[in-house]
Amino acid sequence: MNEKFTDYADTGYSIAEQKAAQYFAALREQFKEKTYVSTLKEDFQLWKKNHIHRRSWLSFLSRGKRKPDSQDYHRYLGWLNQTGKLDDYLDRSVSYLYMRDLGQALDSPNTQVRIKRMVADIRNQMIHPGSTNAGDQSDFMSFTGIYRWAQKEGVETATIWVIDKLKQVSAHLPKEMNPEQAQRKLIKIIVGVILHVMEEMDDDVPRVERSNRIGEAIRLGYSYGLTYPFIDDLLDSSVLTDQEKEQYSKMIRIAILNRVVPEMGEWSGENMPFIQFVHSELKEAFEYIRGYQREEMQDAFFEQSFVFFHSQELDRIKDLSNPDYSNEELFIPIILKSSSSRLIVRSVISAPADDGFDQRTFFYGLYNQLADDFADMFDDMKAGAVTPYTYYLQYRSQRTDLINPFELYWTVISHLIHTVYRSDPKTREVILDRAINGLKRCKERVGIEKYKEIMEIFASGQPAFNRLVQQMVQKADDVDFFDKLLRDQLLLNLKNSKKEKAEFRDTIQKVRDQINKQLLIAKSDGTPEMKELLIDAANYSLAGDGKRIRPILTWVMGVNEYSLDASAIVPLLRSLEYMHTASLIFDDLPSQDNASTRRGRATLHEVYNSSTAELTGLFLIQKSIEEQASLHSFDAKAVLALMQYSAQKAEDTCMGQAMDLNSKGKTLTLEQLNMICFYKTGIAFEASLVMPAILAQVKESEVLALKKFAYHAGIAFQIKDDLLDLEGDHHLLGKPIGQDVENNNSTFVSILGPDGARKEMWEHYCLAMEALKEIPRNIAFLKHLLNYMINRNR
Repeated sequence: MNEKFTDYADTGYSIAEQKAAQYFAALREQFKEKTYVSTLKEDFQLWKKNHIHRRSWLSFLSRGKRKPDSQDYHRYLGWLNQTGKLDDYLDRSVSYLYMRDLGQALDSPNTQVRIKRMVADIRNQMIHPGSTNAGDQSDFMSFTGIYRWAQKEGVETATIWVIDKLKQVSAHLPKEMNPEQAQRKLIKIIVGVILHVMEEMDDDVPRVERSNRIGEAIRLGYSYGLTYPFIDDLLDSSVLTDQEKEQYSKMIRIAILNRVVPEMGEWSGENMPFIQFVHSELKEAFEYIRGYQREEMQDAFFEQSFVFFHSQELDRIKDLSNPDYSNEELFIPIILKSSSSRLIVRSVISAPADDGFDQRTFFYGLYNQLADDFADMFDDMKAGAVTPYTYYLQYRSQRTDLINPFELYWTVISHLIHTVYRSDPKTREVILDRAINGLKRCKERVGIEKYKEIMEIFASGQPAFNRLVQQMVQKADDVDFFDKLLRDQLLLNLKNSKKEKAEFRDTIQKVRDQINKQLLIAKSDGTPEMKELLIDAANYSLAGDGKRIRPILTWVMGVNEYSLDASAIVPLLRSLEYMHTASLIFDDLPSQDNASTRRGRATLHEVYNSSTAELTGLFLIQKSIEEQASLHSFDAKAVLALMQYSAQKAEDTCMGQAMDLNSKGKTLTLEQLNMICFYKTGIAFEASLVMPAILAQVKESEVLALKKFAYHAGIAFQIKDDLLDLEGDHHLLGKPIGQDVENNNSTFVSILGPDGARKEMWEHYCLAMEALKEIPRNIAFLKHLLNYMINRNR
C-alpha cells in the first residue's frame, strides 16, 4: 500500500466520521426532546391546505376525469395534463431532483429559473404542440428518444458508446443481481452526472464546448455508475463466495488507496469470466475518471471514494444475529455512505468547491437513506442485512436504548426543513410531499393490514403525531413524483423488454427450425442427372448456416399479426429463402464480389464451378416462382398481386446489384449509397413484410408504413454489415472480413468513417422505429428485430 495515500484516506475518513458523529448527536438530542413533533405538526397544518380538498358531489359525476392508476404511464400523464395538475407535478418533481441530486437550495432565484426551464423542457418532450394528451411523445425513455436528445445536444458518439456499454453490462450481469434494478441504478447515475455538468454551465457556453462537456459527462456517469452494480450490488449479492468477496473487496480497497487498479490476481471457478469482464470495465472506468480529473481534484475524489467504500464495508459486515451494535454503529456509517455517494459526483466531474452544496448534501443523505431502507426493510430482513429498520425489528423488545429509525426519519425531516434549508416554504412543501408519497406507496405495496402492523411497530411512540400523519396518508392528494413514475416505468420497460426479447429469440429459433426442415428441394424418381446436379447444388447453398431473417419475418407478420394459416404460407417462406439464396450465389461469383466463403463454408462456385453456380441461382429463382404459384389457400387476385410485386422487386434487386458493380472503384455520395443499399438489401426486407400483407389484404396506408420501416431498417442493416466487415469476427460472421476494402467497394464506413457510419445507422434505426408508430398494431417483434440488426455480431 502507498503509505502517503493510505494516511490521507484514513485522515479523511476520520474527519468525515467526526462530522457524522456530530450530526448524529444533534439529531439524537432533537429525537430525545421530541422537538420535531410540534414543529412538524405546524408544518403539516400549513402543508395540508394545498393537499386536502373537499370533494363536491359534482366530482363523482366527472367519470371522464377520474384519476387513472399511475402504473398506466401514458393515461396518467394525460390525466394530469387534462386536469391542469401537470405543471405542479413536474415542478415538485424537478425541485426534488435539484435538492437530492444537485444539492441546490430551492430559495435561490437562479435555481428557481433553472427549475422552471427544466419543467418546460420536460413538458415539451411529453406533449405534442397543440395536443392535450401527455405521453403522446413520451418515447424519451426509448433508444429512439435518447438518440434524438443526443442529436439535439451534439453528443451522438458518446451516446452510442454508452448504449453499447449498457448492453454489454446487461448481457454479463448474473440473474442473482437483479439485472433490471442494476441497469436502472446505472442509468440514474449517468443522468445525475449529466445534470450536474449541465448545471455547472452558463447559458452563454458555446455549443461545441457544451457538447464536449455533456459527452464527457456521459462517459463519466457510466464510469462512476459502474461502482453500483460491480461493487456495491456484487458484494451484496450471492454471486461470489465469501472467499471471493474478501479477495474482490481487497482488490477494490487497494485500487482506492494506491490510486492504481491492481491486476486481477489468481481467480478460478465459474465466476472467473464474469470477474474478468468486471475487472476490465472497472479498470477502464477508473482510468477514464483519473484521466479526466484535474490534478488538484484527485485528493478529494479518492478521499470521498474511500469514505464511501469503507462505510459500505462497515455496514456490509454487520451480522443481524449480533445484539450488541450501538446506535452510533448503526447510523454513522449510513450517514457517511449516503452523503459521500453524492458528494463524490462533484469530484468526479472536477467541479469547483461549493461549501453550500457540500453541507446540504451531507445532511440530506441520511433522509434519503432512511426512506430507502424503510421501503426495502422486508427484503433486507429476508436477506439478513443490517439496517436501522431491520435491527430495530429484531431487537426492539430487548434493547430499549435503540433509536426508532422511523422517528429519527421525521427528526431528520424537521432538521432539514428548518435548520439546513432555513424554513423555506418550497422546501417544506417538497419534502413533506415526498414523505407522504413514500408512505402512500408503502401502503399500496404491502396492503392495509400489513401497513397498520408496520405503523404499530414504528409509530406508536407518538400516537397524536401518527394520527396526523395517517390522516395525510389517507386524504392528501398531489404528492406523487415524476421520478417515481419514471422509475416504475423504466423497470416495467426493462422487464417487458427482457420478456419480449426472450419471446423474440424463441420465435426466431422455432420458426428457423421449421423453415430449415422444409427448405431442401426433394428429388423425385426419374429426375434427370443434370437436374439432380442442380438440386444438389441448390441444397448445398440452402443448407448453409443462414439466419433466415426474411422468411422468419414473413411468418411472424403472416401468422402472428395477420392470422394467416401457418401451413398455408409455407410456400411463401420457401419462395423468399430461395430468392435470397439465389441472390447470394450471384453476389459471390468471381465476376461480382468474388467471395470464397458464405454461411461458414466455401461458396457454391468454389465447390462446383461458376457455370453451375449461375445455373443454380436461376434454378432457385424459378423454384421461388413455382412456390408462389402454390399459394392455393388464398384469394387468387391477392396471389397474382403478390407474384407481380415479387417480380418487380426481383427486377429492382438486379438493378441494385448492377448499380453496386458499376460503383466499384468509384467514390459514391451518401445518397447514391442509400439508393444502392435499398435496392440490394432494403427491397428484401420490404418484400418479407409486404407479401404477407398483400395476402391478408390490409389497407394501403399500412403497406406504406411497412415500406417506410423496411427502407430504413434495410439501410441500418447494411451499415451494420459494413461495420462488421471492418471490425467483426470472421469466425462468427462465417466469411472473411475486410472484403470491402479488398474489392475497393464504397461503403458507409469508407464514405462516413466508422463513427459517422454508426451515427447514420442510428438515424435510420430511429426513422424505422418512428415508422412503426404509423402501423395500427404493436409489433414488438419488429422492434426487437431492429435492435437485433444493429447489435448483432454476425
